[in-house]
Amino acid sequence: MVRGRTFVSDREVPGVLLVGAHHRYVQGICNRTTEPIEGAVLVAESLGPDRYDALLASRAVICARGGRTGHMQSLCRSRGIPVLRVDPSRLDAITGEVTVLLDRESVLLGAPDFVPAAPDPAGTLFGDVESVCVVIADATDIRSTNALAAQDGRVESYFVREEFVCFSAALSPIDALRTGPAEAERYGVAIAAELCAMVRELLPGQRLIMRLLDLRSDDAARITSPAHVDDEPNPELGRHGARWLLQERLYPQAFHALRARLRDLLGADADLVSFAVPFINDRDELLGLRRHLALDDATPLGVFVETPAAVHSAAEFCASGASELFVGTKDLIQFYLAADRGNHLVSGTYQTRHPAVLAALRQAVESGREAGVPVHVFALGVDLDHYLRHLPTRRLMMCTAEMQQHIAGRPAA
Repeated sequence: MVRGRTFVSDREVPGVLLVGAHHRYVQGICNRTTEPIEGAVLVAESLGPDRYDALLASRAVICARGGRTGHMQSLCRSRGIPVLRVDPSRLDAITGEVTVLLDRESVLLGAPDFVPAAPDPAGTLFGDVESVCVVIADATDIRSTNALAAQDGRVESYFVREEFVCFSAALSPIDALRTGPAEAERYGVAIAAELCAMVRELLPGQRLIMRLLDLRSDDAARITSPAHVDDEPNPELGRHGARWLLQERLYPQAFHALRARLRDLLGADADLVSFAVPFINDRDELLGLRRHLALDDATPLGVFVETPAAVHSAAEFCASGASELFVGTKDLIQFYLAADRGNHLVSGTYQTRHPAVLAALRQAVESGREAGVPVHVFALGVDLDHYLRHLPTRRLMMCTAEMQQHIAGRPAA
């Protein structure tokens, strides 16, 4: 008996469901490599960008480390791929054919000899949402969402991280940006080609936002070959986001090539693509990055609010020309509560509805409202009702799979 659950045999390994789905259970053959095997269950001690292709080909993921809102877990949430975390000591035993039991939060070695119960449905107040910015990984996410959302005008924009664009295009960003100007420009052109494929999937009135490159040093090291990546003692609080962009000498060259290629390929539709700055603290960093990228005042640039300093700088961001604010609750929560979102040992402290977190979200939303600047708040499906009841906003960001489940009338897992 674990956490009130009775396990049917010693073939059942208990775990914690980090990312759910609307399935009752998922079966497949274990894949313990970094190579993609379509329809398999990926088994890994931890999830990183080196497993991007293997992850997207999987029906489910079993890991031994990580939290609910890590970067790769968020990618799984976007795609509707369930993730189960088990004790590291049990990971080696999980081989061959397995069944991931979502409602029981466990993995069964082999096929089930019983019928798992379906999870209880949970209603939401999704009808109160005015607009949604859907978090995607590539063009297929836009296509699948728009196939459901054609009659639903709430999906106004799509949001993609530059690093996910890199993974999709098999690019190594640090290698490209450190090789030289020509390679940096080729990198920008390749990113533009990926964004063009996404723009072509947009419906009239929709747009695309790309969050500029935000690779932590530990993740960068896993996908970087010749270029040197500094080994930082605490990468989460290290040189990434705006502070990295400000110091990267050739990133402006790549960014200019990206924008020029978008204009060449899309013409006036290039204006459907805008950009947002990640992991930024204050007005000085925003203005410094505009200068670094040689952006004039007329070029829209959004800001990601995901540190306590950024919450307190929200009004200044708006006054300094930020075109919109994106509240990244996953990072914001870990910094407000001093609880690493990737560390399951402090998962009880990482609370998406903590009063301090709600106060921070409310402050960011109200700063934007007073300045007439749109504010989009990221929400997990399980928090939709709570955020809509307690925050003065009707503009949300959601992962692809959860948004699709709501459109289709199914509750989020």
